[in-house]
Amino acid sequence: MKQEINYSEYFKTKVLEEICRLFFEDSLDDINHLPFNIIPKGSDAQVRCCVYKERAILKLRTLAALGYSINDVDEALPLSDYLKPENEKKYKTNNKLLTVLESACSACVKSRFMVSEICKECLSRKCINACNFGAISFEDHKAHIDTDKCKNCGKCKEACPYNAILKLVVPCEEACPVNAIKKDGKGRANIDHSLCISCGKCIGACPFGAIMVRRQILDVLKLLHTKKLTALIAPSITGQFGAPVGKITTALKQIGFEHVFEVALGADITAKKEAEEFENKLVVNKQQFMTTSCCHAYIRLVKKHLEKLKPYVSDTYTPMHYTAEIAKQKYPDSITVFIGPCLSKRKEAQEDPLVDYVLTFQELQAIINTKHINIDLCQETPSENIPTKYAREFAVTGGVSQALKHYLRIDTKFIKDELITDLDKKNVLKLSAYADGHCNSNLIEVMVCKGGCVGGCETIKPVKQANEDVKKYSL
Repeated sequence: MKQEINYSEYFKTKVLEEICRLFFEDSLDDINHLPFNIIPKGSDAQVRCCVYKERAILKLRTLAALGYSINDVDEALPLSDYLKPENEKKYKTNNKLLTVLESACSACVKSRFMVSEICKECLSRKCINACNFGAISFEDHKAHIDTDKCKNCGKCKEACPYNAILKLVVPCEEACPVNAIKKDGKGRANIDHSLCISCGKCIGACPFGAIMVRRQILDVLKLLHTKKLTALIAPSITGQFGAPVGKITTALKQIGFEHVFEVALGADITAKKEAEEFENKLVVNKQQFMTTSCCHAYIRLVKKHLEKLKPYVSDTYTPMHYTAEIAKQKYPDSITVFIGPCLSKRKEAQEDPLVDYVLTFQELQAIINTKHINIDLCQETPSENIPTKYAREFAVTGGVSQALKHYLRIDTKFIKDELITDLDKKNVLKLSAYADGHCNSNLIEVMVCKGGCVGGCETIKPVKQANEDVKKYSL
């Protein structure tokens, strides 16, 4: 059976690979031709009304890949002008990680619950009784939902005996756990960056690829030729490239990285410190529970939306921070580049002076593909320091809590752990309730992405396969 092309992913990948190709061929001056290289003369439109609109959108996708916010640029300028230092200073004016391409947005209707014609105005009034916000009433022999009062919790839908309440879903709005996606007057998506936690769920959710990452790939490529770079590779990397760390290290050195450190080294430090913190908070100070702290998107959630949960969150730094600390101590003049699965690490790096740049797995794959590196054929570079199996499995759901329990000095029977993964609106409400004292667990691992870090928004392999490979190469 013929499989349809996912053009959203296809165009994203092609833009990244074209930027890499032009760089390695020393042909960045030809970047104005990039949209035409991807959609050559004589091509038929694959998605939009015409190839001209598709090329125009590709130009804007390229600007995002070069690190620009679409809303801040002058679309009349050719792509080559944005490579000039003066225009970088002029147009790279903010540190927002996501940008919305309005011309690619389909202007979907707002997500909401609505009552269908199936409603029978039943006597039980289960929908009204289920709503805690007074959003439902009966008018003209039918239930009515007041959208101003509705919190989109879905309890009315669950309660309705006739399944008469339907949910109209807008992918980006539905995916965002903190309601940071808003609609403008034309129905197009806008990101409220004051609410955004940089989880990146909206990126994969948008079927039109209208939400894009502002990237650092060209910045890193340029530095490979002029500076000594140290790669900090996330534990989830083995699951993405299906190879042991030694082979991946060799591939990274072929690209031009001087040194490579496993972030699992920092994961061991995080797990040990969190275990000590857990013992102190719960055993000594009799605190009700503690959550993990290694997922930066979750930390941003707490800071922006769940301030009352903050006392229950571990104060321990992330594995990325501790690994960068090790790298900077050993090679103080080297530039650190974290390579991982998600967007939030780029936001964390903006706040951490020890991490200079962040590449995602999708960006690394584009570099590897362009340089024609076959990781399977690479010889293994021996590691100077070997982390524990538990640290290498930080990337999968349950990995953090298992590592923490490995370092505990108390009886683990005391532990009542809970795994919160694939953070959504319901889980945000659950965490809020926990902060109010409604919690039966004492150790809560929170990972925003499905399956843990192996399901990050910038991964390249399905979660199940990545999970298996991480465990396979953790020994």
